[in-house]
Amino acid sequence: MTGEDKAPRLYFEDLDVGRRFTTGSVTMEPEAIKAFAASFDPQPFHLDDEAAKASFFGGLVASGWHTASVTMRLLVTSGLPIAGGVIGAGGDIVWPRAVRPGDTLSVVSEVVAAKPSASRPERGMVTVRSETRNQDGEVVQIMTARLVVPTRASTY
Repeated sequence: MTGEDKAPRLYFEDLDVGRRFTTGSVTMEPEAIKAFAASFDPQPFHLDDEAAKASFFGGLVASGWHTASVTMRLLVTSGLPIAGGVIGAGGDIVWPRAVRPGDTLSVVSEVVAAKPSASRPERGMVTVRSETRNQDGEVVQIMTARLVVPTRASTY
């Protein structure tokens, strides 16, 4: 995995609508795809090359949940340096294209909404749209997440 950095932590006041973030990248190795699937999504098209050839996908593919997990790792380590961590409060996720062995994934995120809490001045709600893309720039996952983000006045 590349792109990990020690960026300054961001607070609600730093996350203006339109602000964009780009992560490092990770390459999806077949062994990792199969290991994740064996533990969390044991379907033939994630586990077995031959069975995958006869499937809807025509070959081995990563679980969408594996893609989501890699996306989270990239956001936490190199994409969204939010003070107090990336704390989700709900969202939406779609997988428009399968992830295949050898694909190199990175994430581009944009703040699409930000609203201070009316009752909790130490936090706000920020909505971030994140596109996970492969090495060809093709979108393999779109995640829109509502995040709880501390203000500078918080004690986080």
